Amino acid sequence: MIAVAFLVLLALACLLLAWIDLRHGIIPDWLNLAIAAIGLARAANLDDWALVLSAIAEGILTGAIVWSLRWLYFKMRQRQGLGLGDVKLLAASAIWVGLAGIPMLLLVASLAALAAAGVLHLAGEKMTPQTALPFGPFLALGLLATLALQQMGWATY
Repeated sequence: MIAVAFLVLLALACLLLAWIDLRHGIIPDWLNLAIAAIGLARAANLDDWALVLSAIAEGILTGAIVWSLRWLYFKMRQRQGLGLGDVKLLAASAIWVGLAGIPMLLLVASLAALAAAGVLHLAGEKMTPQTALPFGPFLALGLLATLALQQMGWATY
């Protein structure tokens, strides 16, 4: 029952995150921190402190890798391609799905964002390389989908 409560809290946090990012174009730090804290509480609830330490390490490593890619993209293109809120969300997400789950999360998020851009284009929106589309809602969807796939045994931990 407690495991379900953690998942419900994560789903509610993801819904709130998507709503805020779509309306304001920002992912609040407190929400990323809440997602990370709920994930760590879930790991601690399993009485597996090695899992908690591993989750922390994977979150930090994911954050460092994605931040480095963000920095490299900026140096090459002279414009930001990914917000810091997205970087922090990926770090918090790694606490839930592990480093091995991040590629699946990014695949789901990218395909969903691409589909949304296609729908917007078909609806008559002008889509250019400069069109900004908040990525947080798609990352949240990717997190929930990856977690579900892991629970069903279809994705790695």
